[in-house]
This record gives sequence, C-alpha cells and structure tokens, in this order.
Amino acid sequence: MSESHQPPSQPFDSREATLRSYADHISRGKVEIFGELGVDLVLGRREGPFFWDAFDGRRFYNCHCNGGVFNLGHRNPTIVAALRDALDHVDVGNHHLVSGWKAELGRRLSATTGDRLPGVVLSPSGSEAVDVAIKTAVAVSGRRTIVSAEGAYHGHTGLAASAADARYHEPYGLQLPGFAHVPWNDLAAMDAVIADDTALVLLETVPATLGMPLPDDRYLAGVQQLCRDRGAVFALDEVQTGLGRSGRMWCFEHDGVEPDIVVTGKGLGGGLYPMAATLMTPTVHRFYDDEPFVHVSSYGGSDLGCVVSLAVLDIIEAPGFLERVEAVGLRLEKELAPLPCEVRRRGLFMGLKWPDENAGVLAAKACIDAGVFAIFANNDTSALQLLPPLTLDDDQVDELAELLVSALG
Repeated sequence: MSESHQPPSQPFDSREATLRSYADHISRGKVEIFGELGVDLVLGRREGPFFWDAFDGRRFYNCHCNGGVFNLGHRNPTIVAALRDALDHVDVGNHHLVSGWKAELGRRLSATTGDRLPGVVLSPSGSEAVDVAIKTAVAVSGRRTIVSAEGAYHGHTGLAASAADARYHEPYGLQLPGFAHVPWNDLAAMDAVIADDTALVLLETVPATLGMPLPDDRYLAGVQQLCRDRGAVFALDEVQTGLGRSGRMWCFEHDGVEPDIVVTGKGLGGGLYPMAATLMTPTVHRFYDDEPFVHVSSYGGSDLGCVVSLAVLDIIEAPGFLERVEAVGLRLEKELAPLPCEVRRRGLFMGLKWPDENAGVLAAKACIDAGVFAIFANNDTSALQLLPPLTLDDDQVDELAELLVSALG
C-alpha cells in the first residue's frame, strides 16, 4: 500500500476535537460521565494485552477486554493472519446457502461440548444469540414465561434486555410480559417461580455485571433438576465466562451441569469479527429441522467470521492453554490476597469485592490512573471486574500484579 493510501492514525487532530464530535454525534452523556471521573481516554494503538491513548501515548493493560472480546489480546497475530488470508478467498457469504465454513464451525463448537449440544445457530452478537435461545425455548416448549436472575446482564436487544436486570429495559419503558426475575443463587426462590408455564430458565454461569459472585456448589445443579422435573428448558449464558476464560472451555464444567442451551459470543470473534452462537441439544435444535427459514441473519455466521472463530478455537484448544489460564489466575489471586477485598475467581474470570458501596468505582479510577483499564460491576458498584487477557506472559503477569497491588493496596 502506498504512503498516500495509509489510513490516518486518528481522524481528529486533538483530544478535544475527538471528544467534542463524540459528544455531538455518539454519546454526550458518556463523555460527561467520563469527564466527571477524570477519565479522558481516546483509544489509539492496540497490541496484545495493551492499548495506548491516542494523543499522549499512555499505555494500559486491558483488564476489561470488552467482557471477553479480547480474551486472546488485541490483534492476535494468528487471528489477524487467518482473517487476512480469508479476505483473499471469501466474504460474508449467503445465509440461504450451504457453507463449509459454517458447517466446520458448527462441528467444532459441538465438539467442545462432547457433542451434547450439536445444534448451532450463528449470530453477530451475544444479544441476538440470547434472543435465539429465548424464542427457541418458547417454540419447543409451547410455554411463555422466561425466568432469569435479578442483576443479570444478557444484552440489549428486546428479548435479551427483558431477561436482563430491570435497568436494561425499564428506561425504554420496555416491560414485556412473560419475564420473571428472582435473586441470584437463591434455589428456594427459583423453586417457587418455575411453574407449568415456564419455557426457559436463563442464567449466567457466573454473573459478571453483578460482580462475579460464584454460585453455591449445588445451585446450578439444583436449578437444572428443577427444570428437568418441570419440563422447562435450562440455558446458560457463557458470553463472558466461556471459551477458556474460567480455565475450562466452558465455565459450567466447574459445576458438573448439562444445560440444554449454551450461548457464547464476544471472544468467539477474536476481537476482529462479531461472532456469537447458540448451542442446543438435538431435542431443542430439531425445531429448525421443521422450520429451516424461520430464523435468518445476513451477518450471522459470516464465512469470514467463521474463519476467525476457527482460529480462536485452535488457540484455546492447543495443549496446555487452559492449564496456563488457571495457573495465571491462581498466581494473580495469591498476589491480590493481601488487598482489603474479597477475590472472586474462576480461571482469569475475576472480581474484587469491597464492603463499601461504590468502592468498585473508586478502584476502577485508581487502576486506570495506574495504567490498568478495569471497570466496576454495573449492577454492584462495590465490585471491580478484572478480566486480563488469557495470553499474558510471565513478565506481564508480574508487572500487572505489581500495578494492581500498588493501585489498590
């Protein structure tokens, strides 16, 4: 590419101009809130576990990772190479036609569950994949009620937002009928609400936006049994916890459960292409044998995206990768143990919880000031979400731990 065709490093020549245009056209409220917190970041160069401010070059460890979008770091070389190669051969494709790339991704995703969940519907986002789970469960059960947890986050499309915590649908005046919410980790409350009209129980395996509270040992198994006994579909949202984040391919493996539906997304696109999927048992997925054109998505399962997702699975399934995730998580947990907070952890899915409300907000600001980008849990502001990339080397783990202890100690 000639020099004249090189894209500019930034479309605006100053931080002030960037923030002004963003406020005018994208979100004034976001700019104002960040300004009140003293955070004026403009995303610039990004590579591996880091990104840099576009105008002053400050470097940050990305420990938010967009909830798992950057599980494998920014611009992972293996995934970039796979996408670049694919651009010479394929494009989005056509959702009406048979595609070998879609077929292969479906086969590989099925294999990650021991082929318990061989039916796959591909989507461009986790929200849409959750919508697929909800409407499919209603269709196959003939029932109408969806049960989920208070404080949950399942996305922002209509059905997903209705299953999520009230703060994601009430501001729109979107109170769809047929959605019930119960406290997280309360089996008695779940027992009381699952009834003859319950189509689906939808839970995050560990709810990130609620501050990563781990489920009791028998909670998910108990919910699963209630669903089995009462004929409801049992679904787990692994958009944030899946694909190796917990030190296992799927976080629900820690709990020994066998959901009827699993939703994945974010990390499935490797930080380069929007990809998500809804995995289903044959009994649930059979609906699409009878209704093959009832759900279509122009960009869901794009052939380009499938190539990216296959490269993601290659990395996660490489020998020793998941063991390394668990080892790094344990190492960080030990380093953070002296801090005056509770450390919640599965693999590198971590949350730091303080006794004081809004402590997570203060912790996020301290981390950002120290060069670690981490965000408080939106539905429990006493907690900080900590999602480092899964690809940190030993020196980076040491530096990150030192920065966190210094910022939060």
